Amino acid sequence: MDRLALLLVIIGAINWGLIGFFQFDLVASLFGGQDALVSRIIYSLVGLAGVYCISLLFRERDRDTTRE
Repeated sequence: MDRLALLLVIIGAINWGLIGFFQFDLVASLFGGQDALVSRIIYSLVGLAGVYCISLLFRERDRDTTRE
């Protein structure tokens, strides 16, 4: 689950980078525009993965403190 969430966050980051640098939305262009159902599903999954990845930050900190 962690790897899937991280993969979706990376996809979202690359898409945002393309939007920021080139004004090109890769997800929208591949799946029929920003309002297309598939695009909205992908955007939603990326957003949920980002929220899930917040837990990775705290788990890493917990692992580091148990090693000491």
